[in-house]
This record gives sequence, structure tokens and C-alpha cells, in this order.
Amino acid sequence: DFRSKGRLEYVGKHYLEFAETGEPFLKIGADAPENFLAYEDFDGTFHDDGHNDDLVKSWEPHVKDWEQGDPTWQDGKGKGIIGALNYLASEELNAVSFLTFSTEGDDRNIFPHINYNTYDRYDISKLAQWEIVFNHAQQQGIFLHFKTQEIENQGLLDGGGVGAMRKLYYRELIARFGHNLALNWNLGEENGSYDWYDDPLTPPQNAQNRRSMAHYFNQHDPYPRHIVIHNGDLGDDNPYDELLGSKSKLTGPSIQTHHEDFSIVHGAVLEWRRKSAEAGQPWAVAVDEPGDAQHALVPDADNPEHNAARQNGLWGAFMAGAWGIEWYFGYDHAQSDLSAEDWRSRDNFWDQCRYLLQFFEENDLPVRLMQPEDELTEKEDDYVFYLPGEAYVFYQKTADDIPVDLSGYDGTYNVRWFNPRTGEYVHEHEVQGGESRTLSTPNIDSDQDWAILVKKQHAN
Repeated sequence: DFRSKGRLEYVGKHYLEFAETGEPFLKIGADAPENFLAYEDFDGTFHDDGHNDDLVKSWEPHVKDWEQGDPTWQDGKGKGIIGALNYLASEELNAVSFLTFSTEGDDRNIFPHINYNTYDRYDISKLAQWEIVFNHAQQQGIFLHFKTQEIENQGLLDGGGVGAMRKLYYRELIARFGHNLALNWNLGEENGSYDWYDDPLTPPQNAQNRRSMAHYFNQHDPYPRHIVIHNGDLGDDNPYDELLGSKSKLTGPSIQTHHEDFSIVHGAVLEWRRKSAEAGQPWAVAVDEPGDAQHALVPDADNPEHNAARQNGLWGAFMAGAWGIEWYFGYDHAQSDLSAEDWRSRDNFWDQCRYLLQFFEENDLPVRLMQPEDELTEKEDDYVFYLPGEAYVFYQKTADDIPVDLSGYDGTYNVRWFNPRTGEYVHEHEVQGGESRTLSTPNIDSDQDWAILVKKQHAN
């Protein structure tokens, strides 16, 4: 429950922090389905207005996860979507992503308005039901990722500018939902050009539009909120470069990649941490759509081990200094980005996500001070995240001896070998500082991936 920690804020660093406790937040959650709010129990006209009505969800597989005392509305509605959030929380996932405006987009069932073609009248009953869901998510410790538009409708309000209709929309979001403690505003999913789109329905937004949107949220949300934008696959027209620096009110990217094996996740995080720091305003970097459109995180039935997702995506992101990752479901598989109603379809992988969060938390890693530095090992595919003299995390896709330079640092260091596939520590010992040394590989499956922690002991 976020009420025990206070508001989650952007504080000019690579990690968001809780106002009450000062601790950083690492998020892992579901980016799919993007039409999370296309739910049959919500009021409104979207159920039978002729716009992709077949995509409206029941969330029936998660009705069993609703518990006595959980919220409902209108004599028992809402159990499916509330149960879905309960399931995420039971897996210790802590983020959910959703569109709040999908008119003319892929789904077309999500909008805060009274009907599909009206933009200046809001359905206050439906929005009140949204808030019941959001409030329950916050009590379950689930971060809210508001995606305020998508590529197909980025120019639908005021031709892409910040005019009367867009201001009204943003003010409604801020006023109704901005009190929630842990959230970010995403200015747009796949925002930018239409190089791949044959017949765009609305004009694409430009750099000034993006700056204006970020400025509006910054000026009207009374809290130091994280403001991001989702890059899409824009090539040379990447909106991030033009939004770097202290004059921009953007505080981080929401990265999308396009490789089935998640191989560019690590490098993308490294790039935007470095560029933003060099521009004078360090961004909190998250990867919110890793993988490709067709596959990404596939169901357990198609790949129960999820090796590439775990190695290149999950650990690749956090070992580069990302503050979070959310998982997209590819459209070539069951329970896809638009059709998903059962998050148990990836149950095996959620365990692996939980293991990573537990590893960072139970070892009390000083992530705000740690830096990625893969060059500290000779193996090309190793990841290294460290604070010199204090804590070193090595992630290896195949186990091998590890050089670690502790010269100049006295004291005793704990060494722990961690299995990211099972969440178990398989070997522990101590070494003394003051010299460079090589950590020998214990008797483990050397062809598997491992995380190795070297951390200095301090008196209690």
C-alpha cells in the first residue's frame, strides 16, 4: 500500500523516490493489454457503439481472485478487473499500464467522454468507476501508468496542439486521478511520425507539441510527477533528443524496442541514461514495451522458460540502471496486447520478475548511487552494476570466473551466487578487500545464467 511510503516523485535523478521514506522504487508490471480499461462492467456507450465491440473484456479468468471486502459497484460489478489487480499483487508485480483514450486507435473502446465522437462532455459515472479500480491498485502497491493517447489519435484533439479540448482532457485526468500516490503521465504511445502508416487519420505531433504537452502537465499537476513519452519505432525522428535538458519538462523515456530476443534493451537504457545526464537533467529510464510486435513476452505455453526475456530484457534493463520494465504481449500469440484477459498466461515469467525484485530489495542495494559498467569484465555479454568499494552485481549468461578489483578498499565482502531462474542463493562465502582478485565459479550449471553479488559488510 503506497500510503505507507508517501507520494512517488521525480527528484532529478535516475530513480523515482517516495516522499515519506526517501527510498527508490523499482517497477515491474504488465504493459498488456493496452485496453485494460475496455471492461464490460464500466458504464458508457462503448459496449455496443460499433467500434471494435468484440474487444470489450469481461476479465472472467480473474473473478476468482476477487476477495471478500474488495470493492465493487452497482450490486457486484467489477470483480473481474479488481481480481486481475489482486493477481498481479499476489505475484509481487507492482505496475499496470493502460490507455485512457483509444478513440481511432487499435482498440477504440476507451475514452473518458460520453460517446465516441464527443470530446467536450465527460462520463462522470464511468470515470468514478475507473477511480475505484485505480484506488484499489494503489492499495495493492500497484503503480499506475497512464498512457494518454496513441499514435493513431495523437492529432485528434486540437490537431495535436494543446488547445481547448486537450487542456480539458488533461485537466480531467489530473483533477480526478492526480491524487493517487504512485503514477506517471505518458504523453503518448508510439508518438511521432507515420512512416509505416498508409493513411493516417490525424496529423502527427511535432517537437513543439510534445514540449507543450509536457509543460502543461508540469504546470497543472501540483506534485513533482514523472512525465514520460513512448518513443515507438521512429528511426531518425526520435522525439527524445529534442526533449533532453533542463528546459524540457519531460523526466524520462518510455522505451519501446523491436527485437524478438530483447537484445537491444540493455543498450537503449545505457544510451538514455548517458544522454540525459550529459544534457544536465538525468532521466528515470523505463523500458515499457520490450521485444517486438509479433512475439515479445509470449505465453508460458509457448515458451515456459523465457530465457531471452529474462536475460536480455529483465536483467538487461535493471543492470543498465533502468528504474522499471513493463511487458508487452505480441499479437501472434494467445492472450495478446488487445485480447489478454488472463495474466496467468505468463505465470512462470512473473516468478522470475519477482526474484529480481527480491534480489535488489533483500540485499539493500544502493541503486541510486550505482552505475552500469560492463567493461569491468572481459566477457562481452556480461552486465555489471556497481558502486566502487561497496557493492558489485555481475550478471552472467553463462557462468565463469569473475575479476573484481577491491584494491584500495579494506574490509570484508560477502559473495553470493544467485539463481535468477529459481530465486535461490546457491553459494556464499567471504573475501577480504585490499587487492584485485578473481572469484572462482562454484559447482553450478555453468551453461546457465547467474547473478553474483559482492557487497561490503558494515557493522549494524
